[in-house]
Amino acid sequence: MSVLVIDGRDPVGSPLQCGELVPTNEEMKRLCPRVPEVDDLFRTPANAISRICNKMRIVKPNGKGMDFDFEGMVLDRVSHDEALVDLARSKGAEYLLGKRVKRVDGDAVILSNGSTMRGRVIVGAGGHNDPIRKRYWGEESLNIPVKFAIKNGSHSDALELHFGSVAPGGYAWVFPKSSGSNIGLGIQRRMSRGKSLEDYANVFIERFEGEEVFRGAGYLPMSGTVSSFVKGNYMIVGDSAGMVLPSNGAGITIAMIGGRIAGKVISEHVNYGTDLNEYERRWEYQMGSVMRNSKRSFSIGSMLFRFPDWFLNFAFNPLTKGIIWRAVTCRRMFWIF
Repeated sequence: MSVLVIDGRDPVGSPLQCGELVPTNEEMKRLCPRVPEVDDLFRTPANAISRICNKMRIVKPNGKGMDFDFEGMVLDRVSHDEALVDLARSKGAEYLLGKRVKRVDGDAVILSNGSTMRGRVIVGAGGHNDPIRKRYWGEESLNIPVKFAIKNGSHSDALELHFGSVAPGGYAWVFPKSSGSNIGLGIQRRMSRGKSLEDYANVFIERFEGEEVFRGAGYLPMSGTVSSFVKGNYMIVGDSAGMVLPSNGAGITIAMIGGRIAGKVISEHVNYGTDLNEYERRWEYQMGSVMRNSKRSFSIGSMLFRFPDWFLNFAFNPLTKGIIWRAVTCRRMFWIF
């Protein structure tokens, strides 16, 4: 295949825009049991792993936590993305960096400097502002804004998710790294009671001592996947396709799952005439139930988080602990034995 990646950033992955947490491969096999060859897909180099934690803590508004067994890797996300670029280049992919796409018409990709590239299949992987998604997909997504900081110091022995009025409609996080922590939050603006994301972020981040060495921001599409990933010779993947699990905000690994499916289908399409819509069918088999469970949990959570903190302190208890964990890990919240 002849593959060209166009990215407005140079280098790819900078500046950082996320919380940097991904499950370990063994955890991914439990979370997404229908995804094949997990170890082949997720080959995170050692230099891109800042810290591995084996515990996740759900923190109630009163500060009390409930611990769960969970294997997670807090990345050096920039190094992680650079490693993906190197891997793709080693397989023959070419990169055009520091160039922005103005629009896409037919088989033509027109850059902001006026130059034009052409391709048989064009993939939009540019997040919530992807030019293909914005022009050719009419669906709206609930985009949750996030702000975070990297702070020096030791702040937690677990991957922490904080719920309640600290981050209305979303959650705050503390993800410990080898040196310091990634600390941030995301909110639903419709539940923010007139306060800005900046206000919420400043209050939470300033709880934790240490020098702030970086501050970033981004958006997470939290409506789940769009109804179709393919229109003619256009495909969307990752955040542009809504490939973020709404109940926990996981997007890095989910986008990589979608990207691998898309790449294989494109190869089969060009070489053997496979219908590009096979991309959607394979996604449905591998990730459909996981995404539906996650959307359902997010909807229930959005209703629950409208209640005051005292109610959440009461609702998050040993009796509901299993249900909460099933929601976070994208399984059915309620079941019958």
